[in-house]
Amino acid sequence: MRIAAFGFRSVPLRPGCAGADKFASELLPRLARNGHEVIGYNRLYPGEDALADVVDGVRFKHFRTVAKKGFDTLLHSAKCTWDIIVHNTADIVHIQNGGNSIFGLVLRLFGKRVFISQDGVDWKRDKWPWYGKLYLRLSSHLTAIAATQVIFDNVFVKKLFEEKFRRSYEFIPFGSEVSETDLDHSILDELGLKPGEYFLFVGRFIPDKGLQYLVPAFERLNTDKKLVLVGGSPNPSDFEKSIKATSDPRIVFPGFVYGKRTHALMKSAYCYVQPSDVEGLSPVILENMALGTPILCSDIVENRYVVADCALQFRKGDVDDCLRALTEAVSDPAGLQQLGQKGRARAMKTFSWTAVTAAHEKVFSGEPSGFANG
Repeated sequence: MRIAAFGFRSVPLRPGCAGADKFASELLPRLARNGHEVIGYNRLYPGEDALADVVDGVRFKHFRTVAKKGFDTLLHSAKCTWDIIVHNTADIVHIQNGGNSIFGLVLRLFGKRVFISQDGVDWKRDKWPWYGKLYLRLSSHLTAIAATQVIFDNVFVKKLFEEKFRRSYEFIPFGSEVSETDLDHSILDELGLKPGEYFLFVGRFIPDKGLQYLVPAFERLNTDKKLVLVGGSPNPSDFEKSIKATSDPRIVFPGFVYGKRTHALMKSAYCYVQPSDVEGLSPVILENMALGTPILCSDIVENRYVVADCALQFRKGDVDDCLRALTEAVSDPAGLQQLGQKGRARAMKTFSWTAVTAAHEKVFSGEPSGFANG
């Protein structure tokens, strides 16, 4: 198959990348290794240069965009759509983010088979202003009807769309495998960390991710362990600045960390914490589970679906209950490690990048994914 993909930021990963980029970096090379001709479209923000034209058999084109949140995606997606149509770079187009569905409609009009990955209820994410939420809500209608097929990474949003639009869609989760052969543990020394002596969070510093609950809860936690908050946002917001304004010396902000250095932090963490208000199917939870790292997360249905009974949970948005869960984690290290091993077994049994890639190939060919109900 000739496949084009856009809607993510960058492969290889660079500061500002998130779950969509991780997904692209895992899926696209596997499609290429299976013999397909794959082209990906990277974004270049002001001041950025292209990192690579070919990555693991995937050819990349690089189009510049603006720094304005929301408009950056639309401008870049318009350029990608134009290039696919004018230069006929693919027959199949895989788009991440339902906000790009207007371009899916255009590509369908030009005879392309279009598949949109919808990773959550985007219009509920607090990072968007009111007009962004309105646009995303309206775009959901185009997502539902304009694509050849819509692929959901969690069964809950899939069901919501199916009930609303009376159509059948596909479910394909993220994969979970992480290579443990070349972890870069030097990051621990750089940050002054000891294995098993810190809690960890990795992600963007936006309200959706729930750091406004985790930080004040941890500030009240009676422990010598640290809290390592990896990531941030490309253009620090007032929200991010408020999170970093904590006076607790146990809270560490390493900035952006990627690849084998991130996985080393995950593997050596006492516990990984995901306090989110909104998620799709979280790839970072899956990676921690695959590494055997214990999980503590909010009780939103998407998180519960991933961890099942293999993690500590707290009520979404509840600082006091987050503190209770953190206290339980600190007071019962043996029980926490048992949960980590149980989570690892679940990740290996239920989630696999090989199966995820095969499922996308099936859907692109017009067949069911094989993950019927998740």
